[in-house]
Amino acid sequence: MLYRTLGTTGPQVSALGLGCMGMSALYGEADRTESIATIHAALDAGVTLLDTGDFYAMGHNELLIGEALRSAPAAHRERALTSVKFGALRDPDGGWAGYDGRPAAVRNFAAYSLQRLGVDHIDVYRIARVDPDVPIEETVGAIAELVEAGHVRHIGLSEVGADTLRRAAAVAPISDLQIEYSLISRGIEDRILPTARELGIGVTAYGVLSRGLISGHFGRDRRLAAGDFRGVSPRFQGENLQRNLDLVDALRKVAEQRGATVAQTAIAWVLAQGSDIVPLVGARTRERLAEALGALDVTLGPDDLAAIEAAVPADAAAGERYPADQMAHLDSER
Repeated sequence: MLYRTLGTTGPQVSALGLGCMGMSALYGEADRTESIATIHAALDAGVTLLDTGDFYAMGHNELLIGEALRSAPAAHRERALTSVKFGALRDPDGGWAGYDGRPAAVRNFAAYSLQRLGVDHIDVYRIARVDPDVPIEETVGAIAELVEAGHVRHIGLSEVGADTLRRAAAVAPISDLQIEYSLISRGIEDRILPTARELGIGVTAYGVLSRGLISGHFGRDRRLAAGDFRGVSPRFQGENLQRNLDLVDALRKVAEQRGATVAQTAIAWVLAQGSDIVPLVGARTRERLAEALGALDVTLGPDDLAAIEAAVPADAAAGERYPADQMAHLDSER
């Protein structure tokens, strides 16, 4: 399996990481036993990077990963690297109440994450979204103090723009930027990705299958379960959905010519964008994980990449990647 380094100061990780959010929140009910089996299968396949957020189902996801790590073989457990997002505020009804990037809050969030995960350090720690009321320098400075104390190994960021990336990197070494990047979410290519590369910062790309939209498994008449985030996502609504699935149909033709699935082709495209980019796959089952891992065997040449670009041109997606109120709070969109 290929291995890549998160930036010039980050750890070496597997070419694909496992995003565990869907095992706890936002996509409807998940099977706990299957989720743990999927994490174990990922570790067994050589996947080392496990990504979570302390606010995914109010700590449930961290507890799930902690349970999976405790029950995994010692060798797999020792290789596993945890990537944790913090800062999102929740309420007992599951609502969202902004972000908290104050230094005292950073230390508090970290203490709870270490306990829930059952680890003595977090490998990559990052605020999920910039707190508009706290300078990023203060938030990053607090994470740097956790690094000095041995509670965190590397500093990451999430969904920040180029200017914020520079400000943060001036305070302490930034290993990694986690941000949405896929065939139909290519906004980072103009300024953010070049800035990250200039600064020696790696990228973990989430949403590589756009929440299942370009996985090849999302039907035109599919009904979403209650609590599924996609029920309010603009790209899954009405005419937007139909136009986006037209793009998937075009991609499917290219994938079939390569002897690959749509999902494998979409993941392989992200892999082909640079050795400094690690796609996170949000597989919730061993079956979907096995399909995603198959992308590592798909090598895309110039002709393949040109065909994919023709099938799914940049900016071809219909609808924004988040609802309007959430888009307004994304530093990466400013």
